[in-house]
Amino acid sequence: MAFSGKYEVESEENYDEFMKRIGLPADVIEKGRNYKIVTEVIQNGDEFTWSQIYTGGKSMSNKFVIGKESEMETLGGKKFKATVKMEGGKVVADFPNYHHTAEIAGGKLIEISTVGDVTFKRISKRVA
Repeated sequence: MAFSGKYEVESEENYDEFMKRIGLPADVIEKGRNYKIVTEVIQNGDEFTWSQIYTGGKSMSNKFVIGKESEMETLGGKKFKATVKMEGGKVVADFPNYHHTAEIAGGKLIEISTVGDVTFKRISKRVA
């Protein structure tokens, strides 16, 4: 499947400003800046398991089916319900306080999250 694989963060833009805007405390933002993040995506048709594994073994995982309401978790650990869509090859989700898209381009996972006028971009290279 197009998204399945493990990806390691290669670059990020506007990390601090975005994390402040979504309400994460300064100490959490600082820790996150220094984490090595691996994103693992398992795709089976329209079913996804999207996991982020952080330095030290902490992880966060969301399971969802394209077009069906699913319970998800934010970066800050809050649970919410969302319907994830597929638009033009991009996975699109509206979190409680930001809009998120993910796509595979040139073998890389490109994630873009937007809150107000701040856009956070994370590019990850495929490692498996």
